Amino acid sequence: MRLRALSSLLFVTVLAASLLRPPFSSGEAWPQGPQAKPPAGTQEPQQPIRVGVSLVNLYATVRDKHKRIISDLTQDDFRIYEDSQAQKVAFFSHETSLPITLGLLIDTSGSEQRMLPAEQEAASRFLARVLRKGDLAMVVSFDLDVDLLSDFTSDLTQLESAIHRARINAPRTPITVQGPLPQYGSKGTNFYDAVYLACHEKLASEAGRKALVVLTDAVDNGSKLRLEEAIEAAQRSDTVVHILLVYDPAEGYNEGVARKLAEETGGRAIVVRNEKKLEEAFDQISEELRTQYALGYYPTNTARDGRFRKIKIESTRDGLHVLARRGYYAPKN
Repeated sequence: MRLRALSSLLFVTVLAASLLRPPFSSGEAWPQGPQAKPPAGTQEPQQPIRVGVSLVNLYATVRDKHKRIISDLTQDDFRIYEDSQAQKVAFFSHETSLPITLGLLIDTSGSEQRMLPAEQEAASRFLARVLRKGDLAMVVSFDLDVDLLSDFTSDLTQLESAIHRARINAPRTPITVQGPLPQYGSKGTNFYDAVYLACHEKLASEAGRKALVVLTDAVDNGSKLRLEEAIEAAQRSDTVVHILLVYDPAEGYNEGVARKLAEETGGRAIVVRNEKKLEEAFDQISEELRTQYALGYYPTNTARDGRFRKIKIESTRDGLHVLARRGYYAPKN
C-alpha cells in the first residue's frame, strides 16, 4: 500500500514522526513534506564521525590527466587538509572489495519518457556487474512522488524486477492519512527530496561505503527541500552521489545542479546523450566504485561543535586528481 505525505508536519513534529514510523516496505511511497533539522543536542544516526570515535573516514578515487584511474598509490602519496590545516593520515588501504551499500535512483518524470527503457536495461546490467558478496542495493523512482521500489537486498532478481517496475509518472491512488492537511501528491519532479530521503531515511543507518547513482536530467520543479539540504543529507550520511545526466534534447538538463551535488559529495556528474554513452557512464562508475582508496585521520580540531569542516585531499605525485568528499559535519555534544 502506498503511503501519502502530510504537507503540514513541521520541524520537530516531522522529525518525531520519522523516528517512530516503521521501516519502509518494498513498493511503498515515501512520505513527503518539510523535513526538520534535529533539535539542538540531538545526534542524527550514523554521522560521518560516529559518537565516541574521532576517526574521519574517506574514500578517494585518483585519475591522471588522461582520466585514467591510478591504482598503485601508497599512503605517502596523499596529503589531507581540514580547514586548510594539514592532517596526519592514520589509516590507509587500497581495497577493491570493500562492501558497498548502493542506492539507484531513477527519474520517472515525463522528460525521461524516451530514455527510460534504455536506463532500465543499462541499470540492470550495472548492478549485475558491480554487486558482489556482502553488497546491498535499493531501487527508488521519483517524479511527483518518491517511491521505494526495492529495499536493500543482494538479490539481483528482486532488484531487476524493481528497476523494470519504474513507470513514467505512474498514477497513484490517494490514500487519506491522519494529520492536518493531507497531501495527495506534489507538483513537478522531486529530485532534491529523493536524494534527501534516500540519504537521511535509508543510507544514514548503514555502515561502510555508501553511494547513490542517480539517472536524471537534474531538473527539479517540485521538491519541498532545497539543493543545499539534499547535499547536507548526503554529507551527514557519508554518501557519495554520482549523477548520470540522462536527458531528452527537447527537454534539456541542469548540469550546474548535477555537478554541485556530485562534487560536494565526492561523486561525478556524467552527461549522457545516447544509449552508448549511458553504458560507458555506468562502466566508469563501476570502475570507480571498485578502485577506491580508503583513508582516515584523527582531526587536530577536536571541538564537538556540530560545524561543517572542509576537507581537501591531494596527491604528492604531479598531474593526479583526487576525487573525494569535500567535508563532514563534526559531532555535537
